[in-house]
Amino acid sequence: MGWGSAGHKLFDPVARALIEAGASDELKEKTLTDLIPVLQEEDWDTELDSLQNFLDDPAIAKAFANNGILWED
Repeated sequence: MGWGSAGHKLFDPVARALIEAGASDELKEKTLTDLIPVLQEEDWDTELDSLQNFLDDPAIAKAFANNGILWED
């Protein structure tokens, strides 16, 4: 059984905090690229839900892509 709440309880708040703090694209990408596999190791299975929430932020979308998670239109 996957860890569906990792997105809305961990990933999404971290991503939003980075955005609200005015973090550079480089910092957002690096931080979230490193966070994604940690959550996946804990059986995060709703990555696409979180990706969908941040498709308008290229740095965050790239963090997902760096981990092989892509949004298919």
